[in-house]
This record gives sequence, C-alpha cells and structure tokens, in this order.
Amino acid sequence: MLFHTITPDHCIKRLILIATLSLTACGSLLGTHLTPTPSATPLPPTPTPEPALATVNGEGITTAEFQAELERFQDAQTAKGNSTSPEEARQRVLDDLIDQVLLAQGARAAGFEVDDALLQARIQTLTAQIGDPEALSTWQSVHGYTSDSFHAALRRAMAAAWMRDQIIAAVPATAEQVHIQQILLYNEDTARDISARLSAGADFEALAAEYDAITRGDLGWCPRGYLLEAKIEQAAFALQPGQTSDVIATDIGFHIIKVLERDQQHPLSPDAYLVMQNLALSDWLRQQRERSTIVLTP
Repeated sequence: MLFHTITPDHCIKRLILIATLSLTACGSLLGTHLTPTPSATPLPPTPTPEPALATVNGEGITTAEFQAELERFQDAQTAKGNSTSPEEARQRVLDDLIDQVLLAQGARAAGFEVDDALLQARIQTLTAQIGDPEALSTWQSVHGYTSDSFHAALRRAMAAAWMRDQIIAAVPATAEQVHIQQILLYNEDTARDISARLSAGADFEALAAEYDAITRGDLGWCPRGYLLEAKIEQAAFALQPGQTSDVIATDIGFHIIKVLERDQQHPLSPDAYLVMQNLALSDWLRQQRERSTIVLTP
C-alpha cells in the first residue's frame, strides 16, 4: 500500500468522575446540668480526590474513568471482532484520553468554553436522536455512565471536538504536489534491467503500461506526507518534470518513478485533503505533548 487511508472520525465520549465528598458527623454534648452545650460549627465536607492515573498539565485523568473507558473500548473491539492485546488496549485508551484533555485545554486557551446552555442543547439533540430521555438514560447506564459523569465527559468531548475542528479547518485546500507515474517490479534484477533500458532511451509510458495495463502506474498528484513510503516521496520531490528515478527498494517491491508534472499550489484531492487534515491534527498533538507536563502515576 502506497497511500494513507483515513477512516471517519467517531464521536468522542469519555468519562470523568466527580470527587466524592466525605461526610463528617457531629453530635451535641450534654452538660452535667442537662443543659445542651452548643456544638462546634462543623467544618464543610472535604472533597476526597479520585486516584489519578495521569495528570496532563495538572488536570487529572482518574483511574475510574480510565477503567470505565477501557471496558467500553474492549467491548467495542469484541463487538467488531477485533483482537487487541491488553497492553495495546490500555495504551490506546490512555493515549486517547491524554489527547482529548490536550484538545480540551487547547480549546479553553483559545477562549472556547462549553457553558451549561451549550451542554444542554447538545444533550437535547442527543436525546432527540436516541428517542427520548429514558432511552438516553438507559444508554448511559449500559455504557457505564452516571448522569454527572456523562455530562462531564460530554463537556470535555465537545471542547476537544471544537479544537479538533479548528485545527483541521486551518489546513489549506492546495499544496505543493507532484504527479507521479511508476513502474513496480517484484524482482530486483528485472528492475535493474528496466532502469538500464530507460537510461538507454526506452519509453517510460510503454513500459509502465506493460507492467500495469489498467492504471499504467499513474499514482496521481501527491502532496508531501501523502505517500506511505517515505523513500518514494523523497525521490519524487527531488525530481523535476520528465525526470526518472533510480530503482527504489521498499517492502512492497522495486519502484522506478517518473515525475510527470509539478505544481506549487495544486488542489488536493478529497482523499489527500483528509490525509493532510489528519497529519495536521497529529502534528498539533505531538507539539502539545512536547510542551506539556504529563505525569503517569506508577
């Protein structure tokens, strides 16, 4: 496979538990003269923090929310028939929660807040989509949410989604691109022979059609980051229109490419645009991780 493939984003639904309050009991003491002695004014309840599995710039991801999300992820993978090791599942869920916190923090830094009115509007939309309030309540229960934890998770998810949308919306619809044609061989000796024939003046188009009668080796227009094989991309952007590469060995086989055209601002295809958006989001998250203080609890 030469190209990245992108699957549609799924809604982000994550869990955060509200810290429970410890209760203190205070009783009045009776004096020796049977006169009630006023009790001391009780101190307000002290919040008991949930154990944190990780903190992201001081904002905690609790063990409880991680375990609940891990169970949801594993249930979803089982339903799809996918096999994921426990270690891989834990890492994927933790990475996703950290990314979501980073996105939500980015939204707040950009001035976006999910207030109560916005949250309630979203809940009303979800209620209408799922049927009625009882159906939504049942869905929450089945997926391990309390009413409070669902609201908190939805609030964070909405902020994260807003930030994600800002990042991908900033990706331009055009980019520097090269139009590539290739001859793909699966034997190195054959590839070397074809390369020698091309150097002697053989027609690239005719040879490409000989080895791929359907597409004639046409890879279309490719921006930087679109090709999975970095060596092919590097070679392509080093060539000028009409120039041909040497043999490029990859896990797929042996490639000889020719750049047909080059454009500094060529419109991105829908698939390439999705790849560029995905790369922009990945780059943003990578940069935020490098700048952030992320602490994992031993």
